[in-house]
Amino acid sequence: MGRIYIYFLCLTGMALAFTGANRGQEKPAAALGAPASGLRAEFLEEVAYYEQRYVRLAEAMPAEKYAWRPAEGVRSVGEVYAHIVSANYGIARALGTAPPAGLDFKAIPALAADKTKLIQALKDSFAHFRGSIIALNDADADKPQKMFGRQTTVRGSFIMITGHLGEHLGQSIAYARVNGIVPPWTEETMQQQQKPPEKPKP
Repeated sequence: MGRIYIYFLCLTGMALAFTGANRGQEKPAAALGAPASGLRAEFLEEVAYYEQRYVRLAEAMPAEKYAWRPAEGVRSVGEVYAHIVSANYGIARALGTAPPAGLDFKAIPALAADKTKLIQALKDSFAHFRGSIIALNDADADKPQKMFGRQTTVRGSFIMITGHLGEHLGQSIAYARVNGIVPPWTEETMQQQQKPPEKPKP
């Protein structure tokens, strides 16, 4: 079991390193009503980056792999995505935006085995999360804020949230790799590198 975890940790570290290396290659879409500059604009760009990574990876994973887990007691593929859904709504609530009417946090884990519903839930949760960021004010950057059980500021919470998203994205990439799934953005990069250089026009 120890060797499995060491191997898995190595994969996760490599996944995170490669994710960071390709950060500037994709331009995230601007959220409706999003600020063009400042603290929230920069954070929204990070959130958009992670959103497209999570959604594309979730789409690339076969439905039958959603129940796969590296070991007993560890989150499965689908459970990691469901965790992100719950976290998006929970973080938004911590930042001052109430969850959508009728949302049942206890029902979210049950989506872990349903690929179609879970992907839609991911998209919906990120949309709600973006709205909670837009509702904030850049002037409140140093305002006290509690996040993940720790006392910090609004700015500090943004850093902590980014770390949380990165941690579980690396986990999801490692899950995909172990199951023979190449992340879509990595596959695209590899295809671009394999293309022969264009011949200069006469």
